[in-house]
Amino acid sequence: MTASNASTGEGHHRQTGKAGQICRAARVDPLAARRAPDDPPWDVYLTGTVFLDIIFTGLDSAPVRGTESWARGMGSSPGGVANMATALARLGLRTSLAAAFGDDHYGEYCWDALEQGEGIDLSASRSVPGWHSPVTVSMAYEGERTMVSHGHEPPVEAMLTQEGSPEHPPHARAAVASLTPGKPAPWIERAAGRGTRIFADVGWDDTGAWDLAGLTDLAHCEAFLPNAEEAMRYTGATCPRAAAHALTEHVPLAVVTLGAEGAYAVDRRTGESAEVPAIAVEALDPTGAGDVFVAGFVTGTLADWPLADRLAFAGLTAALSVQEFGGSLSAPGWSEIAAWWRRVQSVESQDPEALLRYAFLDGLLPTLLPAAEEATPWPLRRAVPTIGFGRSA
Repeated sequence: MTASNASTGEGHHRQTGKAGQICRAARVDPLAARRAPDDPPWDVYLTGTVFLDIIFTGLDSAPVRGTESWARGMGSSPGGVANMATALARLGLRTSLAAAFGDDHYGEYCWDALEQGEGIDLSASRSVPGWHSPVTVSMAYEGERTMVSHGHEPPVEAMLTQEGSPEHPPHARAAVASLTPGKPAPWIERAAGRGTRIFADVGWDDTGAWDLAGLTDLAHCEAFLPNAEEAMRYTGATCPRAAAHALTEHVPLAVVTLGAEGAYAVDRRTGESAEVPAIAVEALDPTGAGDVFVAGFVTGTLADWPLADRLAFAGLTAALSVQEFGGSLSAPGWSEIAAWWRRVQSVESQDPEALLRYAFLDGLLPTLLPAAEEATPWPLRRAVPTIGFGRSA
């Protein structure tokens, strides 16, 4: 289908503005039919590092040493864990984020963009005096990206004392965690012990060991979502589908992303498997697409959709995101999903069988779209070239 070292010291809260409260109240709620009075206050909890992302696009090729390259496009947006948090919030999930923010202009911008712009709860986050925001410069070309980052670990004292911190995760329906080989995160076990469903991804193993025994937190996870290369290296399988089946010996649900081929999933509890091809799009910037995929899959899982529908929805949201530059601010919302669905149905040459794979949207969008159109302008806010313009006298 087409279509410098950080200073120590206590962190401090920032005030929650009215704009953020209004934004949260206006969100579309895909879980409305499943909510009950005794539900956890949050649908999804995340913790991690927020970066200020600066993205260059429109490069014809990779930068060459000793030369200057000019990009035709540029954007700035919150990045790092903010990619996932924004994607979840734009899909209507009540999202809580625990993170350190620098007390520089970059940190202020990221805080405001997430809290007031996206309605993400930051009550467990801290603005850390004397600590500067981590920064990533991303260069997108030929459908891929190259990134350069700089930052320092925030002072431990700033993040480990309050309720909702990584040491004290709040009660939530689900949490998304990024596993690190040989470095278990105690909050994952604590959260799982309270009934939180843990969805985990993993980064590249720089040690080269690729030993599943090093991912001890996997025992507390409901779902594991590696890419094909990661899955095969961890399991020793020669194909990603076999790797997915092997992973279910360690986690109930394995989802392996296959790049341009789509995604494959196996649920050990039901014996069900599903594969959905990718949507063919012209990718402008793949930054954050993996996070958007996970957010779509989490949304569908919490809503108890069939496995194949969850895969299709996750792939769709990721495909829509790569057509805009920036990580967090390229994540689609319900209005954009609805606009895509209307558009592809109007294409006469569209493959009917491909359309059938997304027919579940017909039953979903009518119940959500009126509120989405009223609450969320389309297109959504995108990455902007500058952090802000100065005010005239």
